[in-house]
Amino acid sequence: MRTGLAMMLAVASASLIAAAPPPAIEPTDRPAEAPLRLPEMPLHDPFIVADPATRTYYLFTSDDAAMTGNRRPGTMVYTSSDLKNWTRPRTVFSLPDGIWAQAGAWAPEVHRWKGRWYLFTTVHNEARPLPGSATNAGPRPTYRRGTVLAVAERPEGPYRLLNEGEPIAPASAMTLDGTLHVDPEGRPWLVYAHEWLQTTDGTMEAMPLTDALSAAGPARTLFHASEAPWVEGQKQPEGDTVFVTDGPQFYRTRTGRLLMLWSSYGKGGYLEGLARSRSDGVEGPWEQLGTLVERDSGHGMLFRAFDGRLMMIVHRPFRNARGKLYEMRDDGDRLTVLHEAVELDGETRPTHP
Repeated sequence: MRTGLAMMLAVASASLIAAAPPPAIEPTDRPAEAPLRLPEMPLHDPFIVADPATRTYYLFTSDDAAMTGNRRPGTMVYTSSDLKNWTRPRTVFSLPDGIWAQAGAWAPEVHRWKGRWYLFTTVHNEARPLPGSATNAGPRPTYRRGTVLAVAERPEGPYRLLNEGEPIAPASAMTLDGTLHVDPEGRPWLVYAHEWLQTTDGTMEAMPLTDALSAAGPARTLFHASEAPWVEGQKQPEGDTVFVTDGPQFYRTRTGRLLMLWSSYGKGGYLEGLARSRSDGVEGPWEQLGTLVERDSGHGMLFRAFDGRLMMIVHRPFRNARGKLYEMRDDGDRLTVLHEAVELDGETRPTHP
């Protein structure tokens, strides 16, 4: 999230974390006119669908009222044919009245499944305590947060909320940043971050799903944030130290290795990391391979451009975020940043050659 996540404040000092939505975009006197470039496009937790049927890139992110006029929590989408020039965004999903959630709509992801398009997004309600027998490993209050599902017939929506807004993962768990993973046998999985607010040491967890994308069994822990050597614990006002998991996304390499992109906090602020499954299956065990991008950049995802290049988009910086594009190389057993795509995103402060 996150990001689609519980937010880290004062990243430069890396000293405190607060549970809050992604920071509001700084207002401008007049929104920029299309075509837009990425530095002009407010976004957080970007997710790109490259649709070959229409030769269109759809960039999904949390709705921003300054851009769309929609003041309800929801999802907006920018579109492009070349990754350089983008339309102004429009709202494709809004949280309806009458459900348990009142805020969030973080970390939207859109996946094609069984001929339809499914939106995964994280919502919450700070006034709703966690139900059931959820344990609280830390000293902070917890409340309902989870990834919900909406569906559309086309990638551009509109998306209709499913299951009356009930999250896919157990409501007793404070979770976020759900993503869809389909294993080699064609079985779907929900993979998500189990929030540090509840666990202190955040985890990545995987839950098998039915073809209807509902739970088909219990969740299992893939790894804890503290297992990655690059992750730094964050001291809290309550006196304890917490570890953050954010933004999982999967990639199968040309040799069949299963990798996971994910984010946390390290010496350079918010960072994009890489893990690899030793079994090449979602259940792992997982080993940590280090960071891909640093300097307050993260919540990345991969997509294949229409010219065949493997691309990654992240948001940077964490506050007042914009999109940042990288060309990637599939090395068979890991990923490498090949090139920072300044020719596409117009970024003037490159961090990679």
